[in-house]
Amino acid sequence: MEELHSETKKAEPPSSKVIGLTGGIGSGKTTVAHFIEECGFPVYYSDDRAKTIVNDNDELKVKIKELLGEKAYDENELYDRKFVAEKVFNDKDLLHQLNEIIHPAVRVDFEEWLEKQTKYLVFKETALLFELKLNKQCYKSLLVTAEDNIRTKRVMDRDGKTYREIEAIMEKQMSEKDKIKLADCIIYNNTNLEDLKEQTERIIFDIE
Repeated sequence: MEELHSETKKAEPPSSKVIGLTGGIGSGKTTVAHFIEECGFPVYYSDDRAKTIVNDNDELKVKIKELLGEKAYDENELYDRKFVAEKVFNDKDLLHQLNEIIHPAVRVDFEEWLEKQTKYLVFKETALLFELKLNKQCYKSLLVTAEDNIRTKRVMDRDGKTYREIEAIMEKQMSEKDKIKLADCIIYNNTNLEDLKEQTERIIFDIE
């Protein structure tokens, strides 16, 4: 009877391997994420989920207001990203405190999402993969990078920002050289979408 029971027992599905996906401003990280989804692998968009969570989680709202003041939310009780960005842009300590509030909530949300996944690979997109040492919680890290002048032009064309504005943002981010040293896999997005897609497919199907 024991043998029969063991044969008919439903096998547990293998756990998914989490690949951390990151890239600086203008790198093409989001485009790579969409290519990954086209290949049939799920992507958790940490940055987008964070934008939702800060509006939906009442406990977070209280903590953020205590840290940054009532103006962190507008008259409709929606997170004021422009106000918050200006508040923390030149204050590393304040930014760190804000991250300490938001990122644990995102981590819980990600873990709940992960439990529902069945693919052998899943991807966690986050701009701060290395800065917050989230790569240590991943099976492998995948960096999308490009030359600084190319990234700058992309953001100028996309967002209408000035060169100086983009330069200031890049200076606040970890350098590409440091990210490259930490990354397990690297996609260089310096040419065109066809090349970017080919690199993406080659790398993700080579991950074991």
